[in-house]
Amino acid sequence: MNVESQNETVVKEIIILGFADIQGLKGFLFGVFLVIYLVTVLENLIILAVIKDNSLSHAPMYFFLANFSSLEILYTTVTVPKMLENMVSKSRSISLPGCITQVYFFVSFVSIEYFLLAVMAYDRYTAICSPLRYSTIMTRSVCSILAFACWLCGFLATTVSIILISQLKFCGPNVINHFFCDISPLISLSCEDITVIEIVDFIAAMIVLLTSVVVTTISYAYIICTIMRIPSHSGQKKAFSTCASHLAVVLIFYTTTIFTYARPHALNSFDMNKFVSALYCIVTPMFNPFIYTLRNKDVKDALRRSIAKKKMYLLFKRPSVF
Repeated sequence: MNVESQNETVVKEIIILGFADIQGLKGFLFGVFLVIYLVTVLENLIILAVIKDNSLSHAPMYFFLANFSSLEILYTTVTVPKMLENMVSKSRSISLPGCITQVYFFVSFVSIEYFLLAVMAYDRYTAICSPLRYSTIMTRSVCSILAFACWLCGFLATTVSIILISQLKFCGPNVINHFFCDISPLISLSCEDITVIEIVDFIAAMIVLLTSVVVTTISYAYIICTIMRIPSHSGQKKAFSTCASHLAVVLIFYTTTIFTYARPHALNSFDMNKFVSALYCIVTPMFNPFIYTLRNKDVKDALRRSIAKKKMYLLFKRPSVF
């Protein structure tokens, strides 16, 4: 037993390969991902500023949009800065506790996004299917409780898996063929049986996924039925435009995440994981603000008002030459 423990190597840090297999494009990819990250953060900060500047947060739709934009900033910041650091670093390493922490926050933010998208779907359902009672149903206190529940449940959904992962022994290879720490590549490095963790993680993922999908699907089923009963084509178009942007974000997020974690084994590889993960971790968050603003007249009008106020402020602040 002593000989075995002496020969056992305790892993204290994890090597993240990232995009090491395409070294010739490392500089190009670094520039692209850096620009995408900065644009993503800037876009969401602008949305938050516009909502605050125009006092839109009292409206449930924009209250949840503010939560969504805040989440997108945190969601990308968990993975992208460390990935960029590894692309210019020779070691490409992260401590084991740091890797587990990244897994916890990344999976938690993914879970929160699932819950938040479901709540936003319910908000659109209430606005379209019960417009006369909308203000009495979606009060500020109700919206705050729903948003808090999304964040709380998202963090709780990952807690059990992370506690179990933190108790694992890592004594073998310490290389992850990914660009960030995710559950599957991390636990595959353990020298212990990971069956229990896989089962717990699967159950938690199914609870999060099914809750979000069921709420979203039922909400949009009622929304579509309600819209189809509107007699005029212009009325149908106006009603659908209020939820089109959210539906687009839902479809993109659901498709990429479900394909990543639930695709057939024949299509399963870490290289494919990196490609699909890059879509929903890095690329998709950059387009979400465009989708919400380009399809939303109120946000565009609020943005114009904010720009106009900023111009007026700069104009009157400019010192006189006389």
